[in-house]
Amino acid sequence: MSRNVVTFHYTLRDPQGRLLDTSAGGQAISYLEGAGQIIDGLDEALHGVAPGTKQTVHVPAAKAYGEHDESQVQRVLKALLPVEGDLKPGDQFRAGEDQFSPIVRVVEVEGDEVLLDANHPLAGIDLTFEVEVVSVRAASEEEVTHGHAHQGEDHGKGGCGNHDCGCK
Repeated sequence: MSRNVVTFHYTLRDPQGRLLDTSAGGQAISYLEGAGQIIDGLDEALHGVAPGTKQTVHVPAAKAYGEHDESQVQRVLKALLPVEGDLKPGDQFRAGEDQFSPIVRVVEVEGDEVLLDANHPLAGIDLTFEVEVVSVRAASEEEVTHGHAHQGEDHGKGGCGNHDCGCK
């Protein structure tokens, strides 16, 4: 199955129509279809869409950041946390020392205890994307092997300008 690299601009809104994020006025987003780089519901909706297409995509929570999972909310003693200083609701930090430790959000602080939530901040929320597809191109073998789109003039020729994946 051939895969494409899709480049698009988006505006993201919650069910109340509040703006959550946008690429307008910035760089368009490029991703490799089916590589897990964007949420499943948006990846599915953009599959096979032609450049220049503008559309509104409604993504249910289950195909976005998942449903809110109460088992990911826990009360913990402050003394056990890997952070120093005062914590307040909304603060976020990595719950461990390695890069794979989950990021948790402080929900409330009560005495010596902190209520933490490891759910993604958008878990349980249906999302609406206003999308404009800028370009679509066949992915190179190297991009498929690496599992992501390569950026810039060297796309598909070994150049990976967006992170350290070992691309040269």
